[in-house]
Amino acid sequence: MTADIPPERNTWVAKESTVTETVLAIGAHPDDEVLGPGGTLAKHADAGDDVHALIVTEGTTTQYDDDSFVEQKQVAARACANRLGLEDVRFGDLTDMKLDVTAHVEVNAVIEETVEAVEPDIIYTHSPHEVNNDHVAVYESTLVAARPGSGVGRIYAYETPSSTEWVGGDRRQFSPDRYVDISEYVDTKVDAFHEYDMEVREFPHPRSEQAIRARATSRGVEAGFEAGEAFSLVIAREEEI
Repeated sequence: MTADIPPERNTWVAKESTVTETVLAIGAHPDDEVLGPGGTLAKHADAGDDVHALIVTEGTTTQYDDDSFVEQKQVAARACANRLGLEDVRFGDLTDMKLDVTAHVEVNAVIEETVEAVEPDIIYTHSPHEVNNDHVAVYESTLVAARPGSGVGRIYAYETPSSTEWVGGDRRQFSPDRYVDISEYVDTKVDAFHEYDMEVREFPHPRSEQAIRARATSRGVEAGFEAGEAFSLVIAREEEI
């Protein structure tokens, strides 16, 4: 007797892998790398993968009239990376909140330099469906830096709280097709984010601890996990199947 086959769903659930890979997370600003794929990065590191982060802008000068915040955020980024188990975090130092008026080739060059140095198999980057133009610029430059011949096998786009979900009207919305179980890494993600103490907000802001946990629960439920992170596949290049 043949068992009934459940209806096919447009959802791919990440499975454990024994292959060690090199992973690069790219964020426009300090804290994007943890707010988006933080739990997944910690899980990669725990599995023995070589995990790196690149923060493209200095993340402060347009918002705060105090240059000392640049160093403060870099210190926070290193502490956050340490909690997540990352090998290192690199800084592009481009001007915050101005990537949409920065020459495209300049943004490309920052990301290309790190891709060439790290040689990632997997890249996590911003979604193009964002209200923050810096995020969109990083997405577009990631595609240039990770074009065929770069050695990059897969690119996933992540959602960024207080940007991705604020895309409204008839604009295309973030639509995930990959879910990662981070049930054992939610506390790690939250603790890592708290290293950016100047970015933590009170609930119900999306960058509050309660909201981060609520999002993880919601995304997890979509895939049958207690907690999850959601991604959309941008490109996959496979030499073997």
